[in-house]
Amino acid sequence: QVQLVESGGGSVQAGGSLRLSCTASGVPYRVYCMAWFRQSPGKELEGVARLSTASENIYYADSVKGRFAISRDNAENTLYLQMNRLQAEDTAVYYCTLDLTGACATATPTPDAYRNWGQGTQVTVSS
Repeated sequence: QVQLVESGGGSVQAGGSLRLSCTASGVPYRVYCMAWFRQSPGKELEGVARLSTASENIYYADSVKGRFAISRDNAENTLYLQMNRLQAEDTAVYYCTLDLTGACATATPTPDAYRNWGQGTQVTVSS
C-alpha cells in the first residue's frame, strides 16, 4: 500500500521561502507520476506542480511559475516543492499525490487522476 508523508509546511511572511518534502513508501513500480495540489478555504483543489519519474512532463500552475520549483529524488522516493517569493495567496493546505498509471500524460493535473494522497501540510503566508 502506497503511503505519502509530507513535511516542511509552516508560517512565513510574504516574500519568504519554504521547502515541502514528500516521502513515498510501498510504491510497487519504479515509474510513477507525482504532483503537488493545494486547497485554500472555500476553493477547489488546484494542481500546483507535477513531474514524471524522469523529471519530464513538468507542469506548473500559472500562479506559481517562476517562484516554485518541483523536483524529486527517485533513489529516496522523495518529492520536493521549493517555494520562493511566497504570497498571501499561496496560503493553503498542500497535498502530495502519486499516480502509478498515466496521470503525467495529461496537460493539466486533475485530482481525480491521482489515487494516492498524503495527509496535507499547512502553509500560511502573512502579508
